[in-house]
Amino acid sequence: MSTDTITDKGEAITIVEPLIPEDASKHRAPLNDLAVELASLSSGLRSSLPEGIRAPLADLVRSMNCYYSNLIEGHNTHPIDIERALNKDFSADTEKRNLQLEAVAHIEVQSWIDTGGLTDHPLALESLREIHRRFCQNLPPELLVVHRPDGTEIPIVPGEFRTDFVQVGKHVAPSPGAVPRLLAHMRKMYGLQGRSGAIIATACAHHRLVWVHPFIDLNGRVSRMVAHAMLRDTVGSDGLWSAARGLARRDAEYKQRLMAADEPRHGGADGRGNLSEQRLAEFATFFLDACIDQVRFMETLMQPQRLRERIMTWCKGEMAKGTLAKGADVVMREALLSGEVERRAVPSLLGVSDRQARKVTAELLAVGALKSDTQRAPLRLSFPARLANDWMPGLFPEP
Repeated sequence: MSTDTITDKGEAITIVEPLIPEDASKHRAPLNDLAVELASLSSGLRSSLPEGIRAPLADLVRSMNCYYSNLIEGHNTHPIDIERALNKDFSADTEKRNLQLEAVAHIEVQSWIDTGGLTDHPLALESLREIHRRFCQNLPPELLVVHRPDGTEIPIVPGEFRTDFVQVGKHVAPSPGAVPRLLAHMRKMYGLQGRSGAIIATACAHHRLVWVHPFIDLNGRVSRMVAHAMLRDTVGSDGLWSAARGLARRDAEYKQRLMAADEPRHGGADGRGNLSEQRLAEFATFFLDACIDQVRFMETLMQPQRLRERIMTWCKGEMAKGTLAKGADVVMREALLSGEVERRAVPSLLGVSDRQARKVTAELLAVGALKSDTQRAPLRLSFPARLANDWMPGLFPEP
């Protein structure tokens, strides 16, 4: 749409400030400590996991991240249903199918981010538009419409900033014409931060992006994808833990603190910007605490020895029930140690014929414990959602 048709009230770029508590602020030192702790814990988790475990875990966390981010919006699509959708197994119920399609769209965008799709900072205008566009392009038509309280409908245009005024709760977002310059200011200022500042900026930018409300809809999920991308850059999260899970588990507080950070400055002692520095610092503290909690949770869950024990216990139980053939535990142990197993090595590993070896591996592939790109490719460890409660209890609720 031509910019001359978009209403612009001429708001100054300073209306979105402060963008981060400044170095001299009393709030900055505690935030710096949280940033250092998060970076240290995230690095420790990454280095503690064998390479063969990291990639399949990141695949599962991607589904988990999608589940919790959509749950925050009131869309409940369990990771097992998401996994079915990824395998083209959709519900016959139209509403459930649409939510499955939404989940697949979300995961495809996050996968694109995780594989280096973003060529600029996540907060760059084109990065934001591309994330939104990619998310929308795979959504069903029913989810590409905003239903207004007055009964009218507004189409969601993929990758386009909003052209209408919006109000969310008590917050009246800036005029549509102001959106590009406010986002450009955010990109510039957040890009100037040092190491700790960039981590704190991830938390602060999450609120400020929602506050600007650049799109007519899907701002929350786009903002959480942006935070995910920024955490990959700032603390090397590698997609091994989910900030969205931490936010969703404290959903009411998350939304309350987002709204609180909309408040204007509370006087001369509350920073120097238009908005409250104290409330922004409180939100950033909450966000970083939620991230730290999730890294610690995954660290406990993914202790290699305990993880191996849980998976081997499951495997032996399935063998006892006859679901898996004898030798499945040996193949799984090898996959856990090295991340993948060459198919041609399985007969000698088990001391059985080629035919029996194929039976063992076929059953492990069928239950999702292993996966392979082709019929000849190596067998790689997998973390299927349907086995998560046995392998990684507490990761998400029972279906």
